[in-house]
Amino acid sequence: MSLLWSVVEAIWFFLPAMLPNTSAAIFGGGPALDFGTMWKGRRVLGDGKTWKGLAVGIASGVLLGYLEGVVALPAGAPLTRVYPLSLSILPAILALSAGSMLGDIAGAFVKRRRGLERGASVPILDQYDFAAGALLLVYLASPAVAVRFLFGGEALAGLAVVLLVIYPLHRLINYIGYRKGLKSVPW
Repeated sequence: MSLLWSVVEAIWFFLPAMLPNTSAAIFGGGPALDFGTMWKGRRVLGDGKTWKGLAVGIASGVLLGYLEGVVALPAGAPLTRVYPLSLSILPAILALSAGSMLGDIAGAFVKRRRGLERGASVPILDQYDFAAGALLLVYLASPAVAVRFLFGGEALAGLAVVLLVIYPLHRLINYIGYRKGLKSVPW
């Protein structure tokens, strides 16, 4: 049962990293992060990465983390260990959310350097750039929390499940966004 619980905790813990990019795509817009700046003949990031999207994305992840704490606290179950509504977990929530956005921005930077336009498909990079950013930043900001819920002992099984679920979930969410007219491509 403890291995299964570690998987549940890892998924619950990582949710604030999974929402920001979707929120940014739906509610973003406005001035581009790179302000139209060119580097070596190409845009640094492109019009798809905006200041509003960055702010909305980070805020949505932090809000989700807070709501998880509200839900976990009354349950009194072990989930309370994940988000015991205290200031000590805030750096981890913020790092997951901001890291998710920064990872996605880094992915866009790599795509522009490779000469790819916005919307071009780069399997693996498209699905895991946000996760890499979130995992790196949460480890740097809150190493003890990151080890507890993702990188230590049985938590590694939870991390493995999170990483396995990301690819099909990302594809499904993008397909839904495409069908709803929120994205110009289904990937």
